[in-house]
Amino acid sequence: MSFIHLYMLTGCLLIGFAAGWVMHRSDYCVAGMFRDLFLFRSTFMLKTLLLLILVSIPLFEVARLTGSVKYPFPLFGTPSLANFLGGMLFGIGMVLAGGCVVGTLYKMGAGRFPSLLAFFGLVAGSGLYAEIHPYWSLFSRTVALPTKAVTVPQLLALPSWLVSGPLLLVFSVLVVRWFRRGQMMKPVVVDGYLQPWKAAILLAVIGFFSVLLVGMPLGITTAYSKMGALLEQSLVPEHYNQVVFFGLYPLQYIPPVGGGLLRGGPGASLDGIALIQFPLIAGIILGAAFSAWRLGEWRIQFSLPMRQVISALLGGIIMGLASRMAPACNIWHLMGGLPILAMQSILFLAGLLPGAWLGGILLSRLVLPR
Repeated sequence: MSFIHLYMLTGCLLIGFAAGWVMHRSDYCVAGMFRDLFLFRSTFMLKTLLLLILVSIPLFEVARLTGSVKYPFPLFGTPSLANFLGGMLFGIGMVLAGGCVVGTLYKMGAGRFPSLLAFFGLVAGSGLYAEIHPYWSLFSRTVALPTKAVTVPQLLALPSWLVSGPLLLVFSVLVVRWFRRGQMMKPVVVDGYLQPWKAAILLAVIGFFSVLLVGMPLGITTAYSKMGALLEQSLVPEHYNQVVFFGLYPLQYIPPVGGGLLRGGPGASLDGIALIQFPLIAGIILGAAFSAWRLGEWRIQFSLPMRQVISALLGGIIMGLASRMAPACNIWHLMGGLPILAMQSILFLAGLLPGAWLGGILLSRLVLPR
């Protein structure tokens, strides 16, 4: 391993650690934001998500203007209705699982057993997608939108700042109004709690450092596919060698810190994806575990109602499957794609909303006690 690769591995571990600590201290769960919108008509946490996106817009623009970051970021592609359908399925899964792909990690790090079940489901669902990839890939191309543009500014043939600037101004006025009305603060909190609006700003800065270090925003879902691939390779190597999906290398780019071409894919090899995403996952778990330990909250409770066990596992499987169908997860699209107005991310959000609504109905009627 070269010095550059060691530098990236260490940097991703620290970025993940910081994200895990911040998310645990504020209980910054994106799945909970959308669940609460439909179950309790609460928009409090969604307002902080908008703040995170607004802070990320100028930060990502600064990264782009340095010229060292590929724009749009690697792995963002042209839009397709498959992004909408994947987002919808992801919304159902994250509500049933009780956390998104990153929420599952920080809650698991804090000792929450349902999140461990959801984690196993994520790996299983990601592996399941590999079996249907040729069919879904064909469908995704069939329902692709008739454009080669990746972002809205590219579609309009305008500079990115000219499109995002007015949006930033309008929504910033709205956020300032919420602050003045006290709608961005939780009035009663416990010791050690981090106000979500502060967490939103910190997570935007963390995402900015991720872009500067690896040239991409936070994203971890391909690592779940790699875990499934490693498991499949060890158990059924003959079948693993026949799965087309595991032989793909969608990531091929030169990171901002240099070190030559970095390649990576969902297969079992320890490649560029493993270099970036495995330490991110480990960092998020460790950061949340450290935070819970410092607060004296780290504990595991194994006694769960069977409905909750099934919901966590099934939700994880659905999320793992959807994160490949979309492709990618809510963190990648909401915190990374929306600030650059990626059309894949806009379609993902459009699908996530009805998906979370359906997930809330299933959760309240089939899982939660009456």
